Amino acid sequence: MPPAQSSHTPKPLRHVIRISQLAYMACAFLLFAVSFPIFGWPVAFSWLLILPIIAVYLVARLRTTVSPDGLEVRSTFSKRTLAWDDVKGFRFPKRSWARAELTDGTEVTLPAVSFVRLPEIAIASGGRITDPYASAAEAFAAKEAEEEEAAAEAEAESEVAENSQDQPEEKRP
Repeated sequence: MPPAQSSHTPKPLRHVIRISQLAYMACAFLLFAVSFPIFGWPVAFSWLLILPIIAVYLVARLRTTVSPDGLEVRSTFSKRTLAWDDVKGFRFPKRSWARAELTDGTEVTLPAVSFVRLPEIAIASGGRITDPYASAAEAFAAKEAEEEEAAAEAEAESEVAENSQDQPEEKRP
């Protein structure tokens, strides 16, 4: 049985991935844009006020929470919790949010998650997801170290060859 949480034990790491807060500025511009037809003919175009309200709702609602226990996905009207055992992998389509491939063959869209957020997901998942950037950096560092070692060996061999050429050959009777 794990120990009870206290004020001295760290809380499990949870990371919330949301749409950028700058999206609220786009909602304000949308309100500004729909205000012109509304002020021009309020009876016919007053329904346009619902568009900025929907946009603000979507920006505030859509999110993906990553924790060591799994994923929590909040879409427009629903909330779904996925355990890590149910997630087979991730797919990153072009110009779209990531999708979690589940073991039952279905896919779940992860709002606001793109390939750039993968290092954050790797940290918050507790090591269940690997960070491709860190793996690439480690591979690059290993390759550089191998090349430096090969260059040092080649330099040592050339010095040995130069030293053997500088020494006069012994005459044999």
